[in-house]
Amino acid sequence: MSINSPLPDYELPDTVELTTPAQLRAIADPLRSSLLDLVLERAASVSELATAVGRPKSTVAHHVGVLVDAGMLRVVRTRRVRAIDERYYGRTGRTITIGVVRRPGDTTTPVCVNGLSVAAAESVPAHEDDTLYSTLRHVRIPRESASQFWRRVEALVREFTALPRSGDTVYGFAVGLYPTDQPVLPEAEPEAQPEAQPAQDPSTDPA
Repeated sequence: MSINSPLPDYELPDTVELTTPAQLRAIADPLRSSLLDLVLERAASVSELATAVGRPKSTVAHHVGVLVDAGMLRVVRTRRVRAIDERYYGRTGRTITIGVVRRPGDTTTPVCVNGLSVAAAESVPAHEDDTLYSTLRHVRIPRESASQFWRRVEALVREFTALPRSGDTVYGFAVGLYPTDQPVLPEAEPEAQPEAQPAQDPSTDPA
């Protein structure tokens, strides 16, 4: 595939929304998340996916089936190989959004995967090798401003995902926006106004 070819190599809607606890359980598995990432580059067969992740075909076939049943993978094309139709799988959406809310006390809805926790574990070797690019900032802003900023971040994530594939290193790109308990400065006290000086009588101005 040319590095200038559009990614992936199949038609793909912008988003797919997860709306059931079963879908959350399906995406919570780290191996399934890896499979979803791999087919963002191009459609792949179970054999190719098994080779990529270093797991048995039977194991990968099971996890692919779970993602298909959950509506996150689909067959995008087939190829005839020795009288057998080999299926190539792709995602059902470029971006996966979570439409399930887990309320306090809810024990049935699975907790979503914390991408920042995954990134923290993945980035340990890069940190030790001094090849980790990272930054952390805290800013006091209204919730509306946070939502607007996040939409800009999502556009940057889509740009990163669409970069041409080349080289032999896979880079991770982690972003997060979340409320914190960071300290907040008190409101600044109003500055004291300088006292007005009385006007000087010109007749007393010394020569």
